[in-house]
Amino acid sequence: MTCELRKHLTEEGGFNLMLGFIIRPPHQLLSLLLCPGLRIPRLSVLCAQPRLRAMAVSSSSWELPLVAVCQVTSTPDKEQNFLTCAELIREAARLGACLAFLPEAFDFIARNPEETLHLSEPLGGNLLGEYTQLARDCGLWLSLGGFHERGQDWEQTQKIYNCHVILNNKGSVVATYRKTHLCDVEIPGQGPMHESNSTIPGPSLESPISTPAGKIGLAICYDMRFPELSLALVQAGAEILTYPSAFGSVTGPAHWEVLLRARAIESQCYVVAAAQCGRHHEKRASYGHSMVVDPWGTVVARCSEGPGLCLARIDLNYLRRLRQHLPVFQHRRPELYGHLGHPLS
Repeated sequence: MTCELRKHLTEEGGFNLMLGFIIRPPHQLLSLLLCPGLRIPRLSVLCAQPRLRAMAVSSSSWELPLVAVCQVTSTPDKEQNFLTCAELIREAARLGACLAFLPEAFDFIARNPEETLHLSEPLGGNLLGEYTQLARDCGLWLSLGGFHERGQDWEQTQKIYNCHVILNNKGSVVATYRKTHLCDVEIPGQGPMHESNSTIPGPSLESPISTPAGKIGLAICYDMRFPELSLALVQAGAEILTYPSAFGSVTGPAHWEVLLRARAIESQCYVVAAAQCGRHHEKRASYGHSMVVDPWGTVVARCSEGPGLCLARIDLNYLRRLRQHLPVFQHRRPELYGHLGHPLS
């Protein structure tokens, strides 16, 4: 059931927004009966897109941290990609977000492995330097979802890492995670994907990092198909799981939302998934549908079609109450089926 209050927040060349109030569906009211005393709050969500009107959900909890999820269509043009991402990041800062999430391959999507290797950079290169300055200028934390990184072993391997980088609001690199599950698949109708042709799998998981929105567990795209990873991150303290992605046009409609909601429900975490969308070049297109899922499994924010952003408030008190009333991690029976997702050391 939805009750909308529409309001135009239009500036010259700015974003057109619609504000609304969302009443949670009946299945969440059932949880009130199952868990007496558990209050399911109306989370505040705001969606925005350049030159498009997008739905926004508002509540009275404006003091909760606000996160922005950016959706873009990367191409081989690194300079133009940066300008697009920078515009969204600045808009996220203007709207009051404390942290902005960019998708996998925010830097570029190349036409072939050779171009991928040619366009890649080290973490200390010019492109990350530009994002460092942007984070500092905007006073915003950034999740750079999948950077094509030339690692320290570049000279020996001539391959790269798919690296998720977290910058704080001072522009400092506070966490890096290198994608551990590489996407080597052949899906009929979607075209082959052989990530290992140019990329080395990361050696380890990264401990959750404390941010103004909560403790974030880092993953990338194809990692979402491996629940052991998310279970390990939540046992290490994660409150938000992030899956920056570039899902294909066949697997996207079938699996994208289902997998994200499943990871949120089983881990009792927020899930933030910034996605690539649209056609990148003649050889590749992505599904889009960036979203935020709450620990109950409800999609509380999603992007419309095309580049843009959506925003959601993170309510960690709600997360803690949910875990208290549904204590699944206390009920696990590892003596029967082993430890699915060992806690990080």
